[in-house]
Order: sequence, then C-alpha cells, then structure tokens
Amino acid sequence: MKEKYKKQHIQLSYVKMPRSRFHMNTAVLTDQTIEERKNKLLEKMTEKGLDIVLVYADREHGANFEYLTGFIPRFEEALMLVTREGEVKLLLGNENLNKAQYSRVKAEAVHVPHFSLPNQPMETNKSFKEILDSVADWSEKTIGVVGWKVFTSKYEQNNQLFDVPYYIVEALKELSSDSSKVISCGEIFIGENGGIRTTNNADEIHHYEYGASLSSDCVLKTLNEIEIGKTEMELASSLSVYGQPHNVTTICATGDRFTKAVIYPRNNKVQLGDKFAATVGYKGGLTSRVGYVVSRTEELPDEVRDYLDRVAIPYYAAVVTWLENVKIGMTGEEMYNLIETVLPKDTYHWHLNPGHLIADEEWMSSPIYPGSHTTLKSGMLLQVDIIPSVKNYGGASAESGIALADEKLREEIAEEYPELWQRFEERRKYIQEELNIELPPEVLPLSDTVGYFRPYLLDKESALVVAK
Repeated sequence: MKEKYKKQHIQLSYVKMPRSRFHMNTAVLTDQTIEERKNKLLEKMTEKGLDIVLVYADREHGANFEYLTGFIPRFEEALMLVTREGEVKLLLGNENLNKAQYSRVKAEAVHVPHFSLPNQPMETNKSFKEILDSVADWSEKTIGVVGWKVFTSKYEQNNQLFDVPYYIVEALKELSSDSSKVISCGEIFIGENGGIRTTNNADEIHHYEYGASLSSDCVLKTLNEIEIGKTEMELASSLSVYGQPHNVTTICATGDRFTKAVIYPRNNKVQLGDKFAATVGYKGGLTSRVGYVVSRTEELPDEVRDYLDRVAIPYYAAVVTWLENVKIGMTGEEMYNLIETVLPKDTYHWHLNPGHLIADEEWMSSPIYPGSHTTLKSGMLLQVDIIPSVKNYGGASAESGIALADEKLREEIAEEYPELWQRFEERRKYIQEELNIELPPEVLPLSDTVGYFRPYLLDKESALVVAK
C-alpha cells in the first residue's frame, strides 16, 4: 500500500486546466452485452434457487429493469418477470404497453392498468392478483422480488423486507403455496457477493463513460463561469446539456443552502466569500465540486481564513490516498480504514461510505464499509465520495468516478474502443503529470476532472496538487 498522504504533501499551485470534450457520441450497448446480462441473471437465479424473479420499476427506481429491457417505464410503474428457463414478460401500464416491442430482450407484453397514472382507464375485468395469476404458475415456486436496494439490517430478516408497493407483495404471497418462498433479493443485482450489475465488460464501460465524462464537462464549465453577481439559476444552465437524463438532483448553490427548504437552484446571486457547490450526475457517473468564491485566502471570511489547512488540504490528501491505493483485490475494509487513518472521522465528521459503486444510478451500492470483506474487482465502476463536515466551515468536494480494469479488460478496451482508450490514456497522463498523482495501472479515469480540485473558485488557474 502506498504512503498515506498528510497535508504537508499537498499544496495550492498553478495547474493547467483539464480539457472539456462535450462529445455527442453516446454509446448504445451491443446485443451481445444484453444477452450476456440475461445469462448472468439466469445463472444467478439457478445459484440462488429462484424459479421466478420479478423486477419492479418506476421513474426513480428503474435501473434493474432497464438492465435488460433498455428502457424505464417513465412516469408509470412496471414489473419484469423472468423465469429460470429464460422466459421474459413485461407487465406494463397504459402508456408503456407499446414499449415492450422495443425491449432489448425478447419479451411478451402484459397489460396491467394498475400501473398507470391516477384516474386513467382501468379497462380490465381482472383484479391485480388475477392478472398476476394468469402470467405464471406460482405454485411450489421460489419467487424473488427485486426492488432497488439491498437491506443489510442486523436486527431483521432482510429477505422479508420489500421495497416495492404492498399490493404487489400481498398478491404474490397469496398466490404462492408457501408465502415464505416470496423473498426480497435485490442483492442478485447489486449485492456484494456477485451482484450481476457490480462488474462491467468493455462495452458497458464504454457505455457508462459517456455520462461520467459529460457530468465532468458540465461542472467544469459551470466553475469557469462563476462570477460575482451571477445567479445560481444562470450557472445551473451549464449543468444540463443535450437533453440527457440526470440520475441525481442537480445542485448549484451559493451561500447558505436549502433556505426555505428549496433544494433546487435559486435566484440567489454569487457574492465574494460565498460557499459554493455544483453537482450533476448522468448515467455512468457524477461530478461534484465544492469550495469558496474567492481568488485568494485574504478574501475568505475571517472565521474561515484557515479553510485550506483546516478542511481543503486534509480532504484532498484523502482523495489522493484513495486514488493512489484503490486496486483490484483490496477489501472494502482496507479502503475504509485507510481513509479513516488519513482523514479521521472524529475530526472531519464524514459519515457515509468513502466510495461506492456507480452505473445507471449515482449510488448503486457500496462494498466500502467497516468490516467489509468484499474485494474490489475488475470491471467495477467506483466513485470517490468522501464528505467532510467541519463545523462553521464550508465543505470540500472533488467527487468523480473511475473504472477498475485488469490487464485483460484493458486490452479489450484498447482493441474494441480505441477512442475511449485514448481518453483514458490522456486523463492518466494529466493526473500524473499535472497533479502528481500516481495511479495504479488498473485505474481508468472516467472523466477529465478526476483528481482536479479548485478550492478557490475564482482562481481558475490554481488547484491542489501533490508536492513534488
């Protein structure tokens, strides 16, 4: 394990700004990848003894459904039914019924008006339970229900905690010959022990890199447009582009956040000495930057004049430590303990996992927590996500994502996606030559601003770096 950085190793220095690409070459997954995803699910079902899996989806929780179908049910609800034999049915509401024909996996459409918007036509003479009964033989079956999360309570029976609407679970338990065989099993998709979505092939990394890169471009453009007198809403216009869907609530806030409980960009004007935060996420990754609207230390409010030494530099030392030590084969516990050593929780009051998995969601799940024996694997997409909270000080953030890829996967990316590989190479060179961060060979930066942190947001030529 590399040396753990302390604040004396970090300095504010002139840095060439990362590039912005804003390319429009979205990457659509191949048919081969979709087939591979389906086979991974069927293998997992056999391993877990599941006869039928039902995957729930709505607008906010559609990634597991989309993993095979390629789409979410937008403003409606939906269920994907998969049998161990590979049969797929899509239970859809009024306005998504015609979408089954576009599904990336071959699927039969089943009309379920109960999944439609309130007061839309309920043109069916069957109850919800009767519709379910008509689409599968539930007798003597072990039925897996997948919502969107994994429950890890130490005090409850996790496979009986369901994060889908009650009426769905109630009907399934009534249809089953043994209600205890209706189990919650989100872990087959996103769990630590072989969740099928926790690792990605070259095609999937190519697919997700687009959103991660786009989020970086948007945030960097926003930072470069910060000026005294501009409003949050003006600046936030740079955080949405090309009509691409966000996977997290966009943040663009100057001064005190959440006034009057407003979590969206407001008409507040940027003032000298303000705290400032900009965050945007697209499928594949999120970029977040937090600092102060000043160009030099003397412009900081008197009570936080030591912000660099008290918050920003220790935080950045932790980010550098994370980037230089993350590697295939390390356990989540090792990474957690490493960050605890560099940035003690008792002093810096971070509470969440210092790093997590990403994919369609901004936070899919995390193998990084106390006591975690889960090993980091080739194909994982991980986000540096350490959130210090020091009383009376503004925060610090350089949140971005990376992919872990062993030699075989790196060779596949270089051969199959040479333009993507070139981007990875350019980013690694920038990080190592401009920021003086030594990345392990298996770390592939998903965006151009990985490791780039500008604590003084009006000083657009300086950033924190590792001292040579």
